[in-house]
Amino acid sequence: MRYGVIGTGAIGGYYGARLAQSGQEVHFLLHNDYEFVKANGLQVDSCDGSFHLDAPFVYNRTDNMPQCDVVLVGLKTINNSLLTELLPPLLAPHTLVVLIQNGIGVEEDVQRLFPGVQLAAGLAFICSAKTEPGRVNHQFYGQINIGNYSCRDEALIQRMVDEFNNAGVRTRLVEYHTARWKKAVWNMPFNGMTVALHTQTDLLLKHPSTRQLIYEQMMEVIGAAQHLGVKDIDESFAQKMLKTTDEMVPYSPSMRLDYDFHRPMEIQYIYSRPIQIAHEAGFPMPRLAMLEAHLRFLQSQYLSKN
Repeated sequence: MRYGVIGTGAIGGYYGARLAQSGQEVHFLLHNDYEFVKANGLQVDSCDGSFHLDAPFVYNRTDNMPQCDVVLVGLKTINNSLLTELLPPLLAPHTLVVLIQNGIGVEEDVQRLFPGVQLAAGLAFICSAKTEPGRVNHQFYGQINIGNYSCRDEALIQRMVDEFNNAGVRTRLVEYHTARWKKAVWNMPFNGMTVALHTQTDLLLKHPSTRQLIYEQMMEVIGAAQHLGVKDIDESFAQKMLKTTDEMVPYSPSMRLDYDFHRPMEIQYIYSRPIQIAHEAGFPMPRLAMLEAHLRFLQSQYLSKN
């Protein structure tokens, strides 16, 4: 199939490059490092084997890109307003758009912008970063779950899953709401806490007090999900996420990198939206609401100086 990647960063760059390496036709939209990648190619330094794409299809405008069967959106959610301009040139009547983004409520809002477009959620479990032009640093894990939000073509979404697996990326179809809330069990504690305490994931879990707080925050997310009717999520999943993170390399999540580089953080979809949804359903999330307020304060301090 023909793939498009909007947002060739740590996530979109990694998955798009894996697909291209396996022989799929992949078209990459780049911004700051377009000229560099056009001249030098795209390098992936990976714990699963590094590789280089010598001459990837790269663009700095989507109106120069072809229509695609699948579009992978790796933009930060704070940039989703750009989709009204970026996405239409890539869309054919059958196109599937996969939002590989963090948070709750993302697909609902994008569907309002594109009522007839087929959407799916991409839930990436990966430690990856892009801190220099044309180079993705894949450190740990790499699997991705796909939750069908509004795709009418089951054969298309299954074919995409098969092609991801053939590219060496462990991929499976999962129930949408369960997948989004399970991802939040990790995202809501670790993204914000690494910012608030200016640390990395490993140190948060090595100290008994912060490990307990992370666990309690995870249980708030699980409680909210259960209250909203999400199945297949309970205390054992929190224990699984703690164990999984114990096994990871020391890691700075995307929100910590945004904070370090004084960029806007994805507070709205990772915190505000799920906290609001849970509150409206009668389930408060006090620990995570406090963390959200802390993050908004920290962000205001540097954005006001820009």
